[in-house]
Amino acid sequence: MGERIDRLPVTRTQRRATVAVGLGLFFEFYEVFLTGVLSSVLVGEFGLSKAELPLVLSSTFIGMFVGALVLGRFADRLGRRGAFLLNLSIYSLFSLLGAFSMSAVWLVTTRFLAGVGLGAELPLADTYLTDLLPARRRGRYIAWAYTLGFIGVPVLGFLAHSLAMTTWLGVAGWRWMFVIGALGAFVVFLLRRGLPESPRWLESVGRTEEADQVVTRLENEAGGLPSEPVRPAPPSPPAADTGRPRTRPVPTGARALLVPPYKRRTGMMVVFHIFQTIGYYGFGTMVPLVLTAKGYPISESLLFTGVTYLGYPIGSALSLPVVERVERKYLVVGAGLLMAVFGLAFGFSNSMLTILVFGFLYTAVSNVFSNAYHIYQAEIFPTHLRSTASSGTYALSRLTTAAMPFVLVPVLNDAGVGALFAIVCAAMVVVAVDVGILGPLTTGRRLEVVNE
Repeated sequence: MGERIDRLPVTRTQRRATVAVGLGLFFEFYEVFLTGVLSSVLVGEFGLSKAELPLVLSSTFIGMFVGALVLGRFADRLGRRGAFLLNLSIYSLFSLLGAFSMSAVWLVTTRFLAGVGLGAELPLADTYLTDLLPARRRGRYIAWAYTLGFIGVPVLGFLAHSLAMTTWLGVAGWRWMFVIGALGAFVVFLLRRGLPESPRWLESVGRTEEADQVVTRLENEAGGLPSEPVRPAPPSPPAADTGRPRTRPVPTGARALLVPPYKRRTGMMVVFHIFQTIGYYGFGTMVPLVLTAKGYPISESLLFTGVTYLGYPIGSALSLPVVERVERKYLVVGAGLLMAVFGLAFGFSNSMLTILVFGFLYTAVSNVFSNAYHIYQAEIFPTHLRSTASSGTYALSRLTTAAMPFVLVPVLNDAGVGALFAIVCAAMVVVAVDVGILGPLTTGRRLEVVNE
C-alpha cells in the first residue's frame, strides 16, 4: 500500500484531510494557550495566590500527558479516525464546562479533563497525515496543516485583548473564550467524520481489503494526473546462513520502542521532548506573565502578546518552502539554536520595539522548528508503532510543560526575566545536540525505507 500511495499526486481527499486536520490543530493550539493567555485575568477572577497559579497553568498539560499516553496507543490498536473523533469529543465537552467555572477547583478540574482530549491531537495529526500522504509531499502538506492550526494562537491573543476584560450579555468575556473553543471543536468533529481511515494502518492490522479500497479511491481521484517519482529502496544485504531460524517474534506496543532498532530513536525523542517544551511552551505560556513582570498593565500585555503570537502562523508559513528542500534533521537543529538566540534577546529587551521584534522573531522561528519536528517524529517509526511512539514520547513534553509553572514562575519572581530565558536557551542547545548526534535522515524518503 505504501508504494501505491507514494506514487500518487496529492488528491482531493488528501487535501480535504489536510484542511480537516489543520482546523483541529487551530482549536488545539487555541486551547493549549488559553489558560496561559488568561492567567493574569484568572488571578483576579478567582483571587489566585502565587502558589495556586502554577496548578491552574499546569492542569491542562497534566491532562494532556494522560491523554497522549492513552489515546495515542488507542490509535495504533483501533484506528486513527476513531481516536481523532474521541479526543475532539472529550475536549469540546470539558472546555464548554470550563466556561461555567465558579471556583478555581472547578476550573482546574475541567482544564485537566479537556487536556485529556487535547493530549493526542498533535501526534495523531502527525501520524494520520504521514500515513496518508505521498513521500515527496508529506512534509509540505503537514506544514500547511500546522500553518492553518497556528493561526489559532494570534486569534486567541487578539480575542483575549478584546474580550477578556469585558462582558457580553452579562457574561464575563473570558468565559466566552472557553465557549468559542468548545464550539469550534464540535464543528471539526463533524468535518472529520467523513475522513477515510489510514490505509497504512488498515494494512498493518490485516484489513488489507479495506486498505485496498481506500487506496483505490485515491487512485481513481488522481485519474490522469502525473505520478510522483519514488526513491527506490536500497538493496538489502544477503543474510548470513547460520543454520538457525532467521525470524524471531517482533515486539509490539510500547515494548517494541525499547529494543533495537528503535531504542536509539526512542531515547533521542525522550530527551528531545523533555527539553524542547521548555523552549517552545515555556515561551508561549509565560509571555503574558513576563510582560506583566516588565511593568506593562494587563490590557497592554495582552495586546503585546497578540502581536508577538503573529509569529506562530507566519513562521509556520515560512517553513513551507524549506521542509522538502532542507533535510528535516538539520532544520530542527538550526531552528532550535536560533530560538536560543532570540529567546535571550527577548528576555533582556526593555523597550516596546525590541520586545515586539524579538518576541515575533522567536515565535516565527519556533514554528519552523515545530513543523519540522512534527513531521520528523512520525517519519522515524513504522506504521504499527507510529502513533504509540509519537504520542508516548510527546506525552513527556506535556509532563514537562505541567511542571514548568512550578519552576519557571518562581524563577521569574525570584531571579527575573533574564534567568528565565537563560534556562530556555540552555534547553534548546540540549535539543540541538541531541537531534544532531542521534537523528536519522528522512526528507523525501519512503517511510518503509526510513524504517526498514
